[in-house]
Amino acid sequence: MMRPDDMEACRAAIRTGSLSFHAASRLLPARVRDPALALYAFCRLADDAVDDGTDKTAAVLRLRDRLDRLYQGRPIDAAPDRAFACVVETFEMPRALPDALLEGMAWDAAGRRYEDLSGVLAYSARVASAVGAMMCVLMRVREADALARACDLGLAMQLTNIARDVGEDARAGRLYLPTGWLIEAGQDPETFLAAPKPAPAIRMATERILTCADRLYVRAEAGVPALPFGCRPGILAARTIYAGIGGVVARNGHDNIAWRARTSRAQKLGWLALAMIRAIATVLMPRPATLHAPPEPEVAFLVQAAARLAPQKARSEALLAVLAQLEARDRGLKA
Repeated sequence: MMRPDDMEACRAAIRTGSLSFHAASRLLPARVRDPALALYAFCRLADDAVDDGTDKTAAVLRLRDRLDRLYQGRPIDAAPDRAFACVVETFEMPRALPDALLEGMAWDAAGRRYEDLSGVLAYSARVASAVGAMMCVLMRVREADALARACDLGLAMQLTNIARDVGEDARAGRLYLPTGWLIEAGQDPETFLAAPKPAPAIRMATERILTCADRLYVRAEAGVPALPFGCRPGILAARTIYAGIGGVVARNGHDNIAWRARTSRAQKLGWLALAMIRAIATVLMPRPATLHAPPEPEVAFLVQAAARLAPQKARSEALLAVLAQLEARDRGLKA
């Protein structure tokens, strides 16, 4: 059982670090909301350590060690680790899901870029769809179709984040738009990163990313009726709030360099109310056929792990390879 002080620390981390999730989480039943806050706090603080730290490689390796200790039942003496360890034990969280998140953060630390949409989706699967699959586990939902739609939602939300944060990421030396798209449109990625400014190629790539996100939001919504009724408003709220952020980017002509799209408290409250109404409608409407659409290839491994369609494995060779690369880099920096 989670300690009350650990739970309060997780709430505080989300309240200041992820306003959109904090707003949507209010609509989740307590039996899901509290472990979800513990999950998000651990993921959020781990992500911040990699994104904001001066030594991203060391931050990823520390996260690897923290996950090792979590799954050994001896988390480090920190509120998010103790709380997430409780979640792992209570819900029998497959190791492959947080390991996928670790791999995505390792890709960030390695400075990986993505030539095409599939590469961006593979990254998004790890840093966002893995969280969507873990949310399903917290709801005691293990059906493959529902998990595939949850992973769609994770992909859509991460694509929205990418579209919103192009300017902020570029100023930090990061680029998540497909480089092949930019080159085809006459924009050299290195030139853009050297002096980020609005450009037709950037607007075009942002529009294409948001178009893909919109398709995934629609398909993800087909999975909502497969969730426990009490969880539907919160998930619909997250879907609506993030899609709304994409709408703000689009209304500004897909210019995400000079400013970062933000939504107001009034907008969030309106979307929360809309989510409640749409959740009630899910009881009356038949389940959409798109519920049974196959998962995107980039998230299939997450669906298999969460649905227990494949035996539990140790860390994948791909993850071990990128961690070994980071460990060699870390040793080189310390030599």
